[in-house]
Amino acid sequence: MNRRLDLPQRLALDDDTDLNLSGNPSFNKVLDARLSRRSILRGGVGTAATALLGGWGVAACGSDDDETPSTTIEKLSFAAVPKGLADAVVIPAGYSASVLYALGDPLDAATPAYRNDGTDTDFDRRAGDHHDGMEYFGLSTDGTRRDANSSERGLLVMNHEALTDNFLHVNGSSARPRPAGESDKEIPAHGVSVVEVRKSNGKFAYVQASAFNRRITPLTPVEIGGPLRGNALMKTKYDPSGNSTRGTINNCGTGQTPWGSFLSGEENWAGYFTRGAADDSARADKSVTALIRYGRAQGAASRHGWETSGADDKYARWNISRSGASADGSDDYRNELNGQGYITEIDPYDATAPVKKRSALGRFAHESASFGKLAAGQPLAVYMGDDSRGEYIYKFVSATAWSAADANPANRIATGDKYLDSGKLYVAKFNADGSGSWVELSLGNPLIAGYAAYAFADPADVVVNARLAADAVGATKMDRPEWCAVHPHTGEIYYALTNNSNRKLEPTASQQALDAANPRSYRDSYGGAAPGSAGNVNGHIIRIAEAGGAGSATTFTWDVYLFGAQSDASTTSVNLSALTADQDFSSPDGLWFSRSTQLCWIQTDDGAYTDTTNCMMLAGVPGKVGDGAKTTLNYTKTDGSTVAIDTYVGKAPVADALRRFLVGPVDCEVTGCAETPDGKTLFVNIQHPGESISAADVANPAAYLSHWPGNAGYGAGGASARPRSATIAISKDDGGLIGS
Repeated sequence: MNRRLDLPQRLALDDDTDLNLSGNPSFNKVLDARLSRRSILRGGVGTAATALLGGWGVAACGSDDDETPSTTIEKLSFAAVPKGLADAVVIPAGYSASVLYALGDPLDAATPAYRNDGTDTDFDRRAGDHHDGMEYFGLSTDGTRRDANSSERGLLVMNHEALTDNFLHVNGSSARPRPAGESDKEIPAHGVSVVEVRKSNGKFAYVQASAFNRRITPLTPVEIGGPLRGNALMKTKYDPSGNSTRGTINNCGTGQTPWGSFLSGEENWAGYFTRGAADDSARADKSVTALIRYGRAQGAASRHGWETSGADDKYARWNISRSGASADGSDDYRNELNGQGYITEIDPYDATAPVKKRSALGRFAHESASFGKLAAGQPLAVYMGDDSRGEYIYKFVSATAWSAADANPANRIATGDKYLDSGKLYVAKFNADGSGSWVELSLGNPLIAGYAAYAFADPADVVVNARLAADAVGATKMDRPEWCAVHPHTGEIYYALTNNSNRKLEPTASQQALDAANPRSYRDSYGGAAPGSAGNVNGHIIRIAEAGGAGSATTFTWDVYLFGAQSDASTTSVNLSALTADQDFSSPDGLWFSRSTQLCWIQTDDGAYTDTTNCMMLAGVPGKVGDGAKTTLNYTKTDGSTVAIDTYVGKAPVADALRRFLVGPVDCEVTGCAETPDGKTLFVNIQHPGESISAADVANPAAYLSHWPGNAGYGAGGASARPRSATIAISKDDGGLIGS
């Protein structure tokens, strides 16, 4: 996620820092989150053709169950929502939305209502902050078991990625050393929520006292699965056996397994930890190389300073300096970072089931995890991206072939052991001719076994340090691969590549050169670390077709589904998809395919177009890889020589194939969504509205950029409320399919 935070927090985020200094060919990467925010926002309000709803948005997820029949929508019929800067959620006429579940909402009968004034506590029993990826899991009518077809009652399971920490405290966040009381709020405000939702009189509400409700936080005991379990790299003071760790943090995108469990991607986890200024010499081993590759150079400050809150072990773990005398790390937390950065599996229906980190899927800045199309007797494929500058696209292929009998198992986590703990991890290479290949990351590859920069010890070392293994094989550098999504019918895989201010015609050593898969470098007067500097300002969405449609294929073809751009930009150099004012967007982030309609939902987390519009969500009728044409972009270098870059552009969308569906409130990101199996209710997360607030301004509501959802009538505070991340439920007034 490309959050727009204050400077100290921005610099701590791995997705805003170039950590890949390998010489691998670049694939497009991210436009820097803006380091300063305009104090004056310009623009208009929605037209009479739209419904102004006090601020809401839409995002990315969906069920992998195939039981419910689907209807393919081939033409969009709703009126496009115009761009706008209102502190509201704006959706098309004919649709309604309501706030369902917001930061601080209690999850049991004993926890009081959220006061939203900085005095609230007990966040292990409340909704966390920064709602992100989300999945819907159906419940039977009596609420006793899984029902994949239930559209009246279910469980929403969602990530709580990060914090707008100033709003959690009465007078904003304190300086370091951090008061223990503040850290004790902030730590459990991260993680995952499981919350029951139920439909009554045509409207969904969350069930406060449901026995299913719970939180998984950075302090929850978590087991390690796959090659890392019991490995020397996992030994810590908390668990010298290396079989477990505590918690999950900075959870971003999601996935739903074919057997009905929830997958959570741990994204910018490294920034929560600190290392001492002399830790390199204290360690004096190859772990220094790995730590630097993952963004933890010695002396690196932690994002929130929780390690300064006291001597208690729950604070000490955030300092990963070598401090003990042991050779294996069992008397300190030097290996603690190795326990974060995975796809984590949770059984939403069973609070007694273990939470497990699936290390075979690799450790990096995970966004979502999307399964390829299921085929009995064939292995499962899981597609993932590493959301950090110059990083890679990955695929995991299970060692075990899929059996339809496992769709409704008695033990979902044991089924995860079967399919997700053993297999092959691949990284992608994109070629200039529109083809590509998957390269296996294993010690059997001589490029990995003989890599001079890092000596891999065993298979666990390869998956824990997947970035280094991908460096070794020369994978294609990408522009912060965000969410990925698989088309339910075609099986083609779509990746959102948010943007990249470091994509240059004449790059320095730390920048990325133009190539076929990321061909644009252009200037924009607003956004980026240095407004007006050249780069891939608006990002794009790339798609992949596996050879033979098989998830186990080792080759593929690719093209660009859509290039983000402003509608008035040149159609020969920037607006290559010929987007109109009803379609234009910047910084695609969340992606999700509806299983009910096959529509592609695109959500944004933008810093380059926010002088004109808040972040948004669009609906698209997707085509197929190869439905467009090769295009050549021509550039002139400073020495006067010319460079021609060929790229492959999907068919330009007509008006009824791509339209803006929603614009969110001020300073938000639109991310995370799920759908009822009947396709008639869409759950959407609005993350961090009004996040740009300093501690000094917390006491002055007039300084807030947003008051949503209080200004929409939800919760305490009303029109002057502190803003809150929240989930909304959207339905069509005539009861029809969303998007139809």
